[in-house]
Amino acid sequence: MRKILTFILFFCTIATFAQVSKEKIKSLKVAFITKELELTSAEAEKFWPFFNAYEDRQFEIRFKKIKEIKRKMEQPAVDKLTEKEASALLTQLEEAEQDLADNRKKLITNLKTVISPIKILKLKKAEDDFNHKLLRQYKQKGGDKE
Repeated sequence: MRKILTFILFFCTIATFAQVSKEKIKSLKVAFITKELELTSAEAEKFWPFFNAYEDRQFEIRFKKIKEIKRKMEQPAVDKLTEKEASALLTQLEEAEQDLADNRKKLITNLKTVISPIKILKLKKAEDDFNHKLLRQYKQKGGDKE
């Protein structure tokens, strides 16, 4: 019984740590994008609901749909697929990739009513810069031990 409680406590601690890290990263990203885009208060008030909805949808597509598809593509599972099953899986992958692109287009359409096209382009660069910076920091801290 004690081992079970220890395991549960350990799992909850890990989950809490992961949530704190995710929230910290999100707050850093918000600050970074706000600074890079030089958003006014009025722009930020309208921008962030659109951007947050976009990010939530991207997360859903990547970490629910695509992750499940990729799990089915791993060895040896992929070798056991019939041609028909592989074709269906490929179609699902194409649809998920299209969902990502459609979601990005929707964001851009929504943002055109809120910020200038220049700031929309700066957003793409800011997202890329933030992701590269985050990846560099991860690697420097020894997170990439493959």
